[in-house]
Amino acid sequence: METIESLTAAIMADPQNSSYTASGIKPLFTIPKTAKINIIGQAPGIRAQESGLYWNDPSGDNLREWLGVDKAFFYQSGLFAVTPMDYYFPGVGKSGDLPPRKGFAKKWHQQTLALAPNIELTLLIGSYAQRYYLHQKSSARLTETVKHYADYLPEYFPLVHPSPRNNIWQAKNPWFKDEVIPELQKRVARIVR
Repeated sequence: METIESLTAAIMADPQNSSYTASGIKPLFTIPKTAKINIIGQAPGIRAQESGLYWNDPSGDNLREWLGVDKAFFYQSGLFAVTPMDYYFPGVGKSGDLPPRKGFAKKWHQQTLALAPNIELTLLIGSYAQRYYLHQKSSARLTETVKHYADYLPEYFPLVHPSPRNNIWQAKNPWFKDEVIPELQKRVARIVR
């Protein structure tokens, strides 16, 4: 694919995504050619999908705080790519949002990332992104992966999801805000400024 427009058209034409396309829902991702940081999360939430704006919720507010950037810079700088494991909201299950659909990232990430050749750091938010990109088994423990984030640098930076639902996890793991977030902010600042 040569442009984000042609890639978007191909994604929308894929039979796997036909129900979304028929409902007028576009894939939710962004891949500016100028991007230096790529953010790979699970999938857009319903609020993000309805607004057409990725990370447009309390989780996004927390993520921007962790990154040390404000909302305007995040959305307007052209330095952040957002390529979740699925570009569509997968629906709601018994205990929250359903997981990203299998095979979506394998089918579309390589073509997407080819549009942004200057990515310096990829944030892997949550277990789905970490298992896929770090080639982990399903038994891999998110807490251990995030605790040992330095093992995956300089290419990848694994993080827990910034959802307010994870405040309990953060309270149980104070090292995350004390050690991981300052290192993340330092690396982001070095890349974007």
